[in-house]
Amino acid sequence: MIDLRDLRENPDRYRAGCAAKNDDPAIVDRLLELDARLRQLIARRETLAAEKNRLGKDIGELAGRLKKAADAEKERLQKQMAALQKRPAEIKAEEGLLDHQIAKLEPQRDKLWLCIPQPPDPEVPVGPDATANAEIARWNPPRFDPARTFAENRGFEPRSHIELMTALEMVDFERAVKLSGSRSYVLKGDGMRLHNALLQFAFSFMHHENGFTPMSVPVLVRESAMLGTGFFPQGRDQAYAVGDIEKLMELLRDHSNDKMVDDEFAASKNEGYLTGTGEVGLMGFHQDEILDFDALPLKYTTVSTCFRREAGAAGKDTAGLYRIHQFDKVEQVVICRADERESRQWHQTMIGFVRKLLETLELPYRLLQCCTGDLGPKNADMIDIECWMPSRGEVGPDGKPTGAYSETHSASRLYDYQCRRLNIRYRDPETGKTTVCHSLNNTVLASPRILIPIVEIYQDEDGSITIPEPLRPWMGGRDRIG
Repeated sequence: MIDLRDLRENPDRYRAGCAAKNDDPAIVDRLLELDARLRQLIARRETLAAEKNRLGKDIGELAGRLKKAADAEKERLQKQMAALQKRPAEIKAEEGLLDHQIAKLEPQRDKLWLCIPQPPDPEVPVGPDATANAEIARWNPPRFDPARTFAENRGFEPRSHIELMTALEMVDFERAVKLSGSRSYVLKGDGMRLHNALLQFAFSFMHHENGFTPMSVPVLVRESAMLGTGFFPQGRDQAYAVGDIEKLMELLRDHSNDKMVDDEFAASKNEGYLTGTGEVGLMGFHQDEILDFDALPLKYTTVSTCFRREAGAAGKDTAGLYRIHQFDKVEQVVICRADERESRQWHQTMIGFVRKLLETLELPYRLLQCCTGDLGPKNADMIDIECWMPSRGEVGPDGKPTGAYSETHSASRLYDYQCRRLNIRYRDPETGKTTVCHSLNNTVLASPRILIPIVEIYQDEDGSITIPEPLRPWMGGRDRIG
């Protein structure tokens, strides 16, 4: 949520921010108009409240004057008294009308307020979508250079993670689709062991090596947590709603028409939402709190199951482990002082943690500066990290993919956007005033997507997979699958 006072003072900044993020700048003017009307109504209500508070005193003073007044003056004072005694009823009637108007306008104002995106930072390149993102750094281990073909790097033609993991009985897509529909998978055997080893490695890396507090947070949350973290209202179509099961069963008993059941259940009360990232739980943990200034920054990490509808996503990503509805993710979140320099420093530091993790695993990666059209509503800046995946990219003359960098991490700088919505503050020790905190988040590791580069880059010519050395302690000391 943006600072409404700043929007009133600098509306052009927010109009430009909307345009840069492909939103309609007119929403700023609609919000300002509603806000001005609402403030006028509230000001009038406050004026009436002050008048009502004065009336008792005025009536008392007038009553005293009436007792002492001469007969010639009493009639005039009595008329004044009658007018004063009638005024409370008039005020009450006007207050009732004002309350009704305010109650009608305030939700409209707040709905628009929640939809105003955070303006991108000045250095973020302007662009319509992810196609305008710009590479800013690249790293690869000496043993694997993405500028060369896989065969040139390894001496043999690669298999995809689907082929490798199916042959080694690490995954079962067919039964998973039968069980849960498209974009589903079941990791089994060494597939599940490798998945779990990666999560433990990343979680331990953040806690033991970087001092982040490990947390377990709910993945089923109230709507207020989704609104507060900025995933609603714009991202509502990506979230799974968990409805009132008793209501659903009642509908199923009462109706045989499936369409009727779907419509009525959609309109019934939702008990909660499944989160698409541990960020929601980590940030919502401190909702409506004033934090201890000396405890800042708060550094949290969690590993959680995540759920995303992937609405609108289609094409080749429907096969394999790249774009799926359920996955596990190690997340990092920092809540710090309201200081832009500190926020920017933490952004780089958090990206540095991920770079070190990927370099320890010897996975080739690149950093992308996201353009304005790819930031989403809540981010002032976002850096994506993409790992090289041999099975992705354009198809070559031999009918096989030539490999490509594909997203595995996103690092977001949000300033006070989330904390303002969540009402997370600290008390400034110098002024004694409460100040809205800043927040940042970054993927540490998401699996099973990360299995794609691990399995494909570490594959051997005979179809086996070498286990990266840092993961071997969590794989029983083994160095190979297959």
